[in-house]
Amino acid sequence: MTDNGNDLSIPVNENDHIQGNPDAPLVLVEYGDYECIHCRRAYPVIKKLQRHLGDDLCFVFRNFPLGQSHPHAQHAAEASEIADQAGKFWEYHDHLYEHQEALDDASLQAYAEQFGIAAAEFSGSLENEEFRDKVQKSFLSGVESGVNGTPSFFVNGSRYDGDWEYEPFIAYLSSLK
Repeated sequence: MTDNGNDLSIPVNENDHIQGNPDAPLVLVEYGDYECIHCRRAYPVIKKLQRHLGDDLCFVFRNFPLGQSHPHAQHAAEASEIADQAGKFWEYHDHLYEHQEALDDASLQAYAEQFGIAAAEFSGSLENEEFRDKVQKSFLSGVESGVNGTPSFFVNGSRYDGDWEYEPFIAYLSSLK
């Protein structure tokens, strides 16, 4: 069974990072951690699902940094929120997963500069923990929804505990259309 009865505690809303058709029949929410190797494995699967399903899929990413296990996860999540302020969330998000081996503050800064985010503003926001509360709210919404590890997925508001390799995931999603 892929639905364990847990629902999203906070429905998808304008504060989320949304990619794709917001009115799609399939809404896939991921709670992820940029330093999690399993999230890194899921990243290309999600990209492939998006290509395959097109306008039938809305993808939402919520930060869920597991700071006790992943020392760079919290700052990476905060850095993604700084990038969001510059209109570069998805580019930065993808870059973090594609360069997961280097998530220290100096690397996060260098990535920001690559995307044209002002160095002083970026470092100031990161040092001042300007987006710590936003990341914490995302994390707590996951906890309230029963998330206890990453990646965690919700499809149309209900927890998906099935296999997230491409073939079984696409079969499940296609069965809901």
